[in-house]
Amino acid sequence: MVPISYYLILAAALFCLGMFGVLVRRNALVVFMCVELMLNAANLTFLAFARMRGDSIGHVSAFFVIAVAAAEAAMGLAIVIAVFRSRGSVNIDEIKTMKH
Repeated sequence: MVPISYYLILAAALFCLGMFGVLVRRNALVVFMCVELMLNAANLTFLAFARMRGDSIGHVSAFFVIAVAAAEAAMGLAIVIAVFRSRGSVNIDEIKTMKH
């Protein structure tokens, strides 16, 4: 059996990698992918603790996070496509306001 600390270290590394990408990258699509990486790190933490405790609460939480991530991805992609059509770029530095 794999110790829970391995799962938590992996989740922390994934979360830090996602946070680094959100803070450093300027492309909106890459930022959304990094947010998804952070949400998957949270899922890994929920599932690791669920395995340790032997209950299904962590699985329910992870399922909820997956549903929220899917909605976030759909809405985020729709916004990125709309901004690209109106501005011609998805670079965050070039998109200062949503005004036209």
